[in-house]
This record gives sequence, C-alpha cells and structure tokens, in this order.
Amino acid sequence: MDKTVLKSFAIYARNKLIQDIKNKAAIIGITENGIEAPLPESTSDMLVFDIKAIETYKIYDKQVIQYRKLIEELNKRKSNVDYKTAYCTLIEEVAYTWFNRLIAIRFMEVNNYLPDKMRVLSSGREGVNEPEFVTNYNYTSLEFTEKELQQLSDWKLDGSAKSMEQMFHLLFIKQCNALNENLPELFEKTDDYAELLLNISYNDPEGVLYKLVHDIPEEYFDVESEDGNGQVEIIGWMYQYYNTERKEEVFSRPRSKKIQKEDIPAVTQLFTPDWIVRYMVENSLGRLWIEKLIANGDERCEKKIAEEFNWKYYIPETEQSFEVKERLIVLQKDRKNLRLEDIKLIDPAMGSGHILVYAFEVFMQLYESQGYTNREAAKLIIGNNLYGLDIDKRAYQLSYFAIMMKGRQYNRRILNGEIKCNLFTIIDSKEINKGHLRYFGNSMDKINRNIVIQQAEYLIDIFCDAKEYGSILKIEDCNWEALLEFVADCSVNGQISIDSFGIQNSQMALKSIIDLGRIITGKYDAVATNPPYMSSSGMNSRLNKYVKDNYPDSKSDMFAVFMEKCREFTKCNGCYAMITQHSWMFLSSYEKLREKLLSNAICNMVHLGARAFEEIGGEVVQTTTFVFKNTLVNNYKGTYIRLVDFNNAKEKESKTLEAIQNPKCGYYYEAEQENFGKIPGMPVAYWACSALLLTFDSEKIGNVTEQRMGLTTGNNDYYLRLWHEVIYINIGVHMDRKTARDSLLKWFPYNKGGNYRKWYGNREYIVNWYNDGYEMQTKLHSSGDRIWAHNFNLEYNFKQHLCWNDITSGPLSFRLFEDGFLFDSSAAVTFTQSDNYLNMLGYLNTKIVGILSKILNPTIHFKLGDFAKLPYNKTKNIVVEKIVKRNIFISKIDWDSFETSWDFKVHPLLDKDKQNQIQNTIERSYNNWKHYANSQFDQLKSNEEELNRIFIENYGLEDELTPEVSDKDITITKIFDTKDEIYDDIKGNQYMLTKADVIKSFISYAVGCICGRYSLDVKGLAFAGGKWDDSKYSSIMPTKDNIILITDEEYFEDDIVNKFIDFVKACYGKEALDENLKFIADTLGGKGTSKEIIRSYFLKDFFKDHVKTYQKRPIYWLYDSGKQNGFKALIYMHRYNEDTTGRVRIDYLHKMQRAYEIAIDNLKYDIANNDNPREVARLEKRLTKVTKQLKECKDYDERISHLALARIPIDLDDGVKINYDKIQTDEKGTNLQILEKIK
Repeated sequence: MDKTVLKSFAIYARNKLIQDIKNKAAIIGITENGIEAPLPESTSDMLVFDIKAIETYKIYDKQVIQYRKLIEELNKRKSNVDYKTAYCTLIEEVAYTWFNRLIAIRFMEVNNYLPDKMRVLSSGREGVNEPEFVTNYNYTSLEFTEKELQQLSDWKLDGSAKSMEQMFHLLFIKQCNALNENLPELFEKTDDYAELLLNISYNDPEGVLYKLVHDIPEEYFDVESEDGNGQVEIIGWMYQYYNTERKEEVFSRPRSKKIQKEDIPAVTQLFTPDWIVRYMVENSLGRLWIEKLIANGDERCEKKIAEEFNWKYYIPETEQSFEVKERLIVLQKDRKNLRLEDIKLIDPAMGSGHILVYAFEVFMQLYESQGYTNREAAKLIIGNNLYGLDIDKRAYQLSYFAIMMKGRQYNRRILNGEIKCNLFTIIDSKEINKGHLRYFGNSMDKINRNIVIQQAEYLIDIFCDAKEYGSILKIEDCNWEALLEFVADCSVNGQISIDSFGIQNSQMALKSIIDLGRIITGKYDAVATNPPYMSSSGMNSRLNKYVKDNYPDSKSDMFAVFMEKCREFTKCNGCYAMITQHSWMFLSSYEKLREKLLSNAICNMVHLGARAFEEIGGEVVQTTTFVFKNTLVNNYKGTYIRLVDFNNAKEKESKTLEAIQNPKCGYYYEAEQENFGKIPGMPVAYWACSALLLTFDSEKIGNVTEQRMGLTTGNNDYYLRLWHEVIYINIGVHMDRKTARDSLLKWFPYNKGGNYRKWYGNREYIVNWYNDGYEMQTKLHSSGDRIWAHNFNLEYNFKQHLCWNDITSGPLSFRLFEDGFLFDSSAAVTFTQSDNYLNMLGYLNTKIVGILSKILNPTIHFKLGDFAKLPYNKTKNIVVEKIVKRNIFISKIDWDSFETSWDFKVHPLLDKDKQNQIQNTIERSYNNWKHYANSQFDQLKSNEEELNRIFIENYGLEDELTPEVSDKDITITKIFDTKDEIYDDIKGNQYMLTKADVIKSFISYAVGCICGRYSLDVKGLAFAGGKWDDSKYSSIMPTKDNIILITDEEYFEDDIVNKFIDFVKACYGKEALDENLKFIADTLGGKGTSKEIIRSYFLKDFFKDHVKTYQKRPIYWLYDSGKQNGFKALIYMHRYNEDTTGRVRIDYLHKMQRAYEIAIDNLKYDIANNDNPREVARLEKRLTKVTKQLKECKDYDERISHLALARIPIDLDDGVKINYDKIQTDEKGTNLQILEKIK
C-alpha cells in the first residue's frame, strides 16, 4: 500500500471539501465574517440571495428548512465561542462528515456490500465515469416521489454535464439516506444543513470523488486483496492523514496557546502499526483464552496453541519458579468458567478502530474453534465482546463502520439494523435541560424515582465537560438499569409547553450519557489501546486541573493518565495492553505511578525506543508496548524484548519475531519486577544484571555533591553571545564573582552544555553579567508580575564544577570547568570538594556510568535527580587523578587547535609544538599534524580504557563489562586523508577531519591573518575589537581598509587569491610555493590550475564553510551582488565602521564595474577580429557572462548607495544577528540584501 498516495489524497480532500463547502455557504450569505440575511423579496418557502451576479440565487422548500437549521446551529455555537470559531468548526464537521461517507461508500461498492449490489461512485468499467447507479437508477431500491422521478428523467434526457451532475447529486443524497437503515451511526439522516452544503461532482478531475476513484487503487479497499490488507489499513491511514495539516497548524501555534478540546482529536491521533496491534491483542485477549484452555486441561503448551491460531506475536510466559507456578495455577482456576460470549474487550481511545478490528478477527478464530458458525460469531462479537470509546465523533464513525464491515464480511445480514454496536463517542450533557427530569419515570415508585433523579442530576453534572476529558472521566457507579427505565418512561400531558420544549433532545442525550456512564464504569476482561499523547504543558487549564485533581500520579502526560484508567477498566486477573511513550518507566515524575503499576504483573513488554512509527522520525517519541495482568504475583518473571538499538519500524518488527523464536538473540530479557525496587526511583530497568543492581548498594553520588539547575535567562538572544561576536577584551575570563563585579566588564564565560564531548571543551558562549547580573536579576517579564530570568545560583557562579548535557540522544559526557564560568539550564552541573573533582570525573566518564545512567533514565534526558542516584565509592586514587589530568590536557590541546576556541594560538600546520619545526611544505606540515592528532587520539583512548579497567575492578563488574571504548566515543580530533578511509568503528564521531577539512581550516586562518584578526608575529588574537596596533604585523600586513575582493577572474593584483598566495609564501617560503599551491588545490578538488581551483573555492564555498564553522554567526561578512557573482568583497566585522559600506561601493564596486567595462570592450574587439568559430563561441559566452555581471553590479550599486550614504554604525555587543541585518536596512526598515544570506 503506497501511503504517499493516501496522504496526498486525504490532505487534498480535506482542503477541497472545506473550500467547496465554504463556497456553497457563501452563496447563501454565510462566510467567516458573518451572516448576510436573504433579500427582502424572500418568502416563507423561498429564500433569495444576492450573489453579486446578474441573477440572484434561490433555494426552496426543503432547502429553506435546512438553511434555517444551519443558522440555528451557528447561533447556538456562537453562544459558546466567537462567531469565526463557530463557523470554522461547523465547516470542518460538515467536511469530515462527507469525507467519511465517501470513504465508506467507496469501500462498500468495491466489496459489493451495498444493498442494491450496484456501484454508487464509479461505473466499474474502464473508461466510463458515469456511476453505475446513475445509469441504472430505475433498478435500485431507492424510493422516489413522482416529482423526483420526473426530474431524473428530464436530467437524463438532457444529458448535459450540468444535468448529469444534478442527477448524481440527488441520487447520492438518496443513497446516503437509505444507508441510514443499515449503518445509522455513520449515515445519519441528511435532511439537514450537511446536505444543503454538499458540493460534489463525479466528472470534475479536481473533485474529491474523482480523485478517490481514479487516484487510489481499487485493491486498497478490497478485503480480499493482498495489497489492500482489508479495510483496517486504509481507514486508519485515511483518518490520520486527513488530520495532518490540522495537527501541524495546532503544533505551530505559540507554546503559550494551549490545546483546546476541539484540537485534541487531531493532535493526539496516531495510527498504530499493524504488528503492534497484533502483539497487544494476541498477548491480552489471546493470553486469556490460552489460560482458559490450559486451565481446562488442554495439554498443549502456550507456544503450540498460539502457533495453531497463527498468533506470531504471542510471547509465551517464561519459566517460573515452583512457588510462582503454584500461585498462577490458583489464579487461573477462574479461567475454567470463562465463557467466550462473556469476554469483554475495550479500547477506550479507539481512533479508527484498528485494535478492535483485529480483536474481531481473534474472536472469530476463537468462536470458530468452539464450533460456532461465522454468522453466529459475527453477531456475538459485535453485540457482546467488543467495546470502544473515543472523544472524536469522526473517529467513532470510522470505528463503527470498520466493525460493521468486518461483521458484514462474515454475515450478510449484519446490516439489517438489528445488531447494537457497543462503540460510543463521548458527548457532554450541555443539551440536557435538568427541568425535563420531572417528565421522566413517573410510573416508578417515589423513593426509587428520587434516587434515580439524584443519579441523573449527578451524571448531567459529571458529563458537563465530558468532551474535554473523554474516557478518563471518573464516574461513580449508578443503577444503570433503573436509569434506563427512568429515561424510557417519558410522559408529557397535553401539548408541548415552554417547559417541555426540546424534551426529546434531552431524552436522547440523557440516554446517551447513561450508556456512556455504564461503559466507563464497567470492568473488562481485556483492555487494549494506543492512548493519546499530550503533555500537561499542552493541556488547557480545565483539562489540566481535572487531571491533577483526579490523576495526581500520572498528571504529566495524557498517556500516563490512560495507563491508570486502563488499570481501572480491567477486571482482577484481566489483562491490559498498551503502547505508550517509555518515559513512565524511568522519569522521577512517574515514580508514584510506577509504584502503583508495579503492584500488577508485567506479562511482557516490547521496548520499542525511537522510530517505531514510520510517520515519526528522531529521538523525541520513544515508545514501549506492554501487557499487564491486573494482579500481583510475587517473584513473577516477565519477558522483555529490547529494540531500542534498532533504527526503523520494519527492523523492530522483524527483530521482535526473531526474539520470540530465539530467546538467545541477545535482546530478549527475563526479569523479576521486584528487582526494579532495588534501584533508586524504581525504574523499569529489566536489562540490568544482578551485578549492576548490586552497585546501587553503594553510597549515592548525590551525598557527596551538590547539583544545581543552571540559569534560565528568559531571553537568550538578548543576554547570550558566542564569544567571537563581541570585543574580546570586554570578556572577563578566569575571574571570581567579586572580581567580575568590580571589573565593570559586561561579558563572562558561560557554560551552555553543547555537543557530546568529554574532559574539556564546549567553551563557546558568554553571558551579559554586568554588575553581577543586575539587569537580569531585576528585569520583569512582559506580564509585569515576575522576574523574567531565574535560577541565578549566585553563590555557585564562577566556581569550578563538572558538567553534562541535560539532553542527549547518545552517551553521557562529563567535562571539568574551572573557576570563572556561569552555567545555563541546558548544562546540568554538580559541585564537590576540590580534591574530589578528578577522581569523580574519571569515574563519570567510564562505561559503568554510561550503563547505570541508562538504567536510571534511558530517555534523552539525564536530570539532576538521576545523577544524584548514581552509586559512587568515594576514594582518592593517585593513578586515576594522573590519567584524568592527562585526559583534560589532551582534550584542551585539541579544543584550542581550532580558531573557535578563545585560547587558540596558531593554526596546527604552523604550530611548532605540533610540528617540532615548521616544514617548508604544507603537505609535510599536514602529515605531522595528522600524526600528532592521531597519536593523541590513541593515547586518550588508551587512557579511557585504563580508567574503565580500574573502575570495573573497583565495582566488581569484571564478568559484566569490558574496558574497550569505541573510537566513535573518543571526543578529540582524528584525521583521515579521505572519507573512504573512515572505518566502521569511528563512524558517527563528530570530531573526525579529512585532509580537505584541515586545508579549509588553514585557508580560514589565512583569511584571519589577511583581515588582521590573527598575525604570524603574535600568538592568539591580534585584533578582536579595541585599539589597533600596527606593531603586531610584520610578516604579512593585513588589508588597510578591511576590504578584500573575491573575483571569478584575476582582475586585480590585490584580490583574495593573490593575498592568500602571499600568505602561503610568507609561511613556507617562495621556493616551494607552486608545490604548496598544488597540494592545496588537489586537496580541495576541482578543474583548472591551482590558482583557478583556489579561486573557485573562495568564490563558491569559503563563506558557506565559514558560516558553518561559526554557527551562523560569521565574523567575516560578504558583500555580494547576487547569483552572477558580479561583485563579492569580504570584510572583518570587528574592523567595520560607518564608512565601510561607502568605501566598498566607491573604491571597490565602482572599480569592479570599470574592470567589466574594459573586459567587455576587449571581448568585443577579440570577437570581431577572430576567425576561429570555436574561439568566437567561447568569447561570446564569456561576453554574455561579463555583461550580466556588469548589469548586476549596476543594480547592486543602486541598492548599496542608500546604505553607503546612511553611514550606519554597529555595536559589537549586539552580536552578529542584529548587526548583520542592521547594516543592510534602510531608513524605511527595508532590508536591501547587500550581504550574502546566512544559511
């Protein structure tokens, strides 16, 4: 099944239906701006509308009634929300109503399920568009009035496209009304506004119906087709994809705007993969039946029984101890009396019914095995066994349709209207008038009637906001039979009065909430569901309060609330199966929920991790699917399949099947859940061996450290900068708090977490902490009721600490930060005694902590509380300290080898410490640095493995862990000549470099020297703002005016290529210049001479590489005329002044234009005086290009002239982002785009 086809259609269909319905509504004066009344000439049975055309638009008779119902409905909705919201939700509902019906009829006609065995939407014949029932309407069972028959005959005789569409429209409405007898919950009577707003065509190639028939392969709907996989897949995917844009729209709103009740269905719907549905149903419903068979003496084992039912995803119970077996035998005695007709399974968040449809199939297998006919079984399954709830009416309709179609597959008479389906959509009680209760139950005795009235009033109150809460409603048990008797006994003496007006609506709604109450308070043998996922931060205030009040242990997310609710739904010793996010297994916020859940037995679990759903990528949604038994069996051993290391949905499915067949596969685990209590916080760490569990008997690291959540500024764009953006001498490094305050400096080093890196590094940010952060500590939030920033940690700022990243999809990495740093909320930090830092850092960067951290919390977070639970044997080991010092030293040298470090001194190709002596060729320098860097890499790896050996021995884990470290986890540079040399064990390491990366970094350093940021005569920064000092430069002089031209040809001797060549000559001498340029060019790759290749790199790639290196905050800015590369000039932002743009224009842009004009004249002369056709063609091509470049320069001159005259200054404290835009923006606020876009 091609899901892209389904997705394209569903998204298109929603938009098309909505637009068509809006257009139809607009014709009768209804738009999102309001309702325009009919024209005065209207009558009681004819309404006239002005459609701004020659003729007016008229509706008659039945349509007038429908119009009035539509206005009434809009006004009713408008009483609760603003008119625009009322209008939009009504249009949305009408659209999905017709979408559901179209999908249903298409399914039924393909499978020949329609009452007349005649196609409604298509002909069934190649090349014929006219639907079969239009051609043969006289042979249908549809009932027509004489007037309708005459209309149909006239339209048929006319035969025009318009007449045939009118004919189809009438017949389609008739068919929908007729299907009300067969499927009343989907095909409600349409003599209302939904019919009035329908706009449908079978001939329009852009119409929804046409695309449904022609774009989606018919076999997708065919229950007998292998490609179709029955109706489950197509109905589920259609529902999910229909909601795609709605879901994206809700999630794109500002976080401050909470999810409203009308948004919940779209944002929480997620179609469950078929194999996971099978796993849940087979291991809950299937398990109950296998236990019954065995309790009744069936000698087959679980596995054998499951295989005979072809339950591929059934996981047999693992071997239990004698005591557990005895307990299970006692518990399963009740299974002997379990009657198949009495088994109840519910999905309380049924969506499109995928789980219920597969449960139908399993029930059918069970009934067949007990000798029932298919016809009998289908009726019993729908009437007795399956139950479902959903907050979304459209989902309910699809579930209802799916189940009824499943029944029709086995019983042709299932659609005769006699079977009651136990699926329900949640409604609220706002339609019920409590005053009407006095008209009910008057034949009941007074005492019972008063009790029932109290219960009815209670239900009306509790269901007031039921659409908000759905299946999680907490309802007290009531006398449901008495309530149904009460509501059925309705007596209104005489005519309808004002008091009794609308009593029929109250009666229907009251019966519905009684049915819902009975379902929600019921107990079920099996529960299976994929609940909605919605964090508390996304809930609106009403829902949030309800969840906190009623489900305090699971309030963090809706899926967790459903876990509690499913447990409540389940009978004692029954099974509940779910797929949820896996955070409940580990996070401290769910510790009380875990304690509650683990009073039940986990039968089995398939721990899916990330990417279990094809539609969701990345690490954020990590899931697990599991089956609990609602009973406690001490020392019960559950089965777990761990799929977190497999990276796609298909692989996870195949690995599950492999593990079921081969428990020795390496990712199949058995665990007694009592062991989870041995770990702080009771995480469901089923994979932890006994030796690892014993480590938690040690002292906790939280007892010898202080953890602190870092600073939240509330406005990072204002308070934070990358260090290279500001004047360097304005940064206060290596200071304590008092010195920092007294220095009157503005910027100070800021630990913001960063990439995966151990020992040392991630020193990139600075924070505005002028005057001890006075502004940040006093600036109010825009609301005016609180300070914007928080977690100031005043007594901990500027103090030495260890750091790790709060969020990481990979292993943890710990670094040491010496005195002088503040720290951010994204950088989790801990403080300890000064003599303990090295030993602790050595321990934290071992494999032991990597594994223990994933036991405590294997999500993408590792919180301060998780850290505090780590076991830690505090010892002072001189060997460990020595190794750790060396590791920090090696990592610091590596960090400082790159110009993004504020302690960068010189490029490694020119660094005497890394070269022993400066070579006369770049190739030798490169090889020296490669050897040095790779030796350091190997040394650091060896050191880390030695630390692993020491701590593995200290913690007695020699039988569980080996000391080896993967190359991908070594966090310093390793250099390869080419990408082809990169071996598997290092793939994924973000610190790998190739020869090309090294050469590009050398070119970047050269540009820094040419611009004056660096000098060959001083170490480190020569100029980064402040006072210019000419004495720092002698080997190579930087550009005097801070402007370097980049051209596609050598027009000038002082362009960037020639300046770069001068730099190479100054570094390595004149003798080996050609060899060095060739090495650079060969490494960069490309066609042409060495100079041409280098020129091409500067022209096309240098700025892109620079932007990437400097994290989209470039310090070299590129004046750029456009795609023709007519003019490019590089400047250094720290040397920019208000005259820079003017100088670029006058001294360089105009010079470039003159060069082009001369080139054009020369090219024209050469063309006129050349007889070689090939040469003439080459010259003409060049002429065309130069002419375009000249024009581009002239256009650019017009743009840049306004800004040149404005003499715009910058403030480096504002950072790159603001200043980069500032110098391009004119006095009207228009960005004239004179600089290359930062991408």
